[in-house]
Parts: sequence; C-alpha cells; structure tokens
Amino acid sequence: MLDPKQFDDLVQRLSSAMPKGLQVLQEDINRNVRASLEAGLSRLDLVTREEFDVQSAVLARTREKLAVLETQVAALERALAATRAPSD
Repeated sequence: MLDPKQFDDLVQRLSSAMPKGLQVLQEDINRNVRASLEAGLSRLDLVTREEFDVQSAVLARTREKLAVLETQVAALERALAATRAPSD
C-alpha cells in the first residue's frame, strides 16, 4: 500500500486542484477523497515495495541459475552429438 505520507500528499494535491469555491469545504472534501482512494486502492491486488524487491531478487537469481543450466545442457548436447557422430 502507499506510504501514509504519500497518501496524504496525494489527497492534498487532489483537493487543491479543485475549484476555489469547493476549497471552502476542503476538510470534508479531503475526508471524502481519502475514503474514496482508500476504497479504490483496497480493491487492487497490490504488494509492498519490500515484497516486490524480494521477488525481483528471487527472479534475478532464478534467471542466473537458468542461464547456467542452459549452458550445461548445450555442452552436454554437444558432447552427446560428438560421441554419436563418428559411429554414424
């Protein structure tokens, strides 16, 4: 979810973008905008930055292992082809 400070900044920016006549009701608007944003964001399937970073690191390690395994398989295939070639 969003950092509370970022969330407050977003609500503040949205409410300040409203026409001057509506800014008189700013506190009420801030509450309503905040409630609407919280409801909308709660329906989204979001992860924290920490969870994202952990999964990115896992994916990077997996890609490295895959590259090593692909190299090993290619070497084994070449070796197998070399042992079969003379007898054909």
